[in-house]
Amino acid sequence: MLLGSIEAGGTKFICAVGNEQYTVIDSITIPTTVPGDTLSQAVRFFEQYQDQGLSGIGISSFGPIEVRKSSSKYGYIIDTPKQGWSDVDFLGPFKKFNIPLYWTTDVNGSAYGEYVLSLIAQKPIQSLVYYTVGTGVGAGIYEDDHFLGAAGHPEAGHVYVKRHPDDLDFKGICPAHGDCLEGLVCGPTFEARLGMRGQDVPLDNPVWDIMAYYVAQAAIQSTLLIRPNVIIFGGGVISEPFLKLVRDHFKHLFKDYVTVGDLDSYLRMPLAKNNGSATIGNFALALYAINQAK
Repeated sequence: MLLGSIEAGGTKFICAVGNEQYTVIDSITIPTTVPGDTLSQAVRFFEQYQDQGLSGIGISSFGPIEVRKSSSKYGYIIDTPKQGWSDVDFLGPFKKFNIPLYWTTDVNGSAYGEYVLSLIAQKPIQSLVYYTVGTGVGAGIYEDDHFLGAAGHPEAGHVYVKRHPDDLDFKGICPAHGDCLEGLVCGPTFEARLGMRGQDVPLDNPVWDIMAYYVAQAAIQSTLLIRPNVIIFGGGVISEPFLKLVRDHFKHLFKDYVTVGDLDSYLRMPLAKNNGSATIGNFALALYAINQAK
């Protein structure tokens, strides 16, 4: 039996097939351009495995998306900042395979991947929050064997945070909210602030400390609202040196208000290497959908 995964990001789609041990057998990266072309390329990738045992696909997408099965727009990307992708029927083209499909957010896929890896390591996590800080910002929350969110999925990237005193002139880049969390810390903010890509910004540039200040506040919000066992950070902006700055701000701002344990363990990088949490999570969610359909 083969399992499929689609990690649909605002910059690229990562499509993969793997086995029941969640090992990747083949994968492809597709630039996120216009919906018709991008989705068609993804369909063609899976078509080559249709007669080789492809049994289910886990799909985790950037959003906002409609996750309520009772809605006529279930499986759609709805009102998204990603130009050209609003009101797009994402699941529709994949129904041709006539196999179970699991549909969720990109950050939920990553959160579930980290949960699965904790089970494999025999150190199960009861409650976790997974933040992605990359092209956009979002969080998946997995607690007591389910994803958080009934009326819809969380949009933790669009909360507001207290502005850093050295960053008051920056208006933020979120087209909906300006200086929400995503508008202040997503990858494209480097170019908006400095005129250069984040990967080219030296780690001693003050902008990293400013962004860490905002991310630490998000971690505090999740700590006080969710009380998770761990908060995990992935995405292109995240690195261990950056996360050290986040921990420093967290400690200073939080003042040990409640016990969270060792900060190196509580605020940490993913167990999956190379931001591969979502692929593992999607494989596992595909298997879950297969078992549910039996």
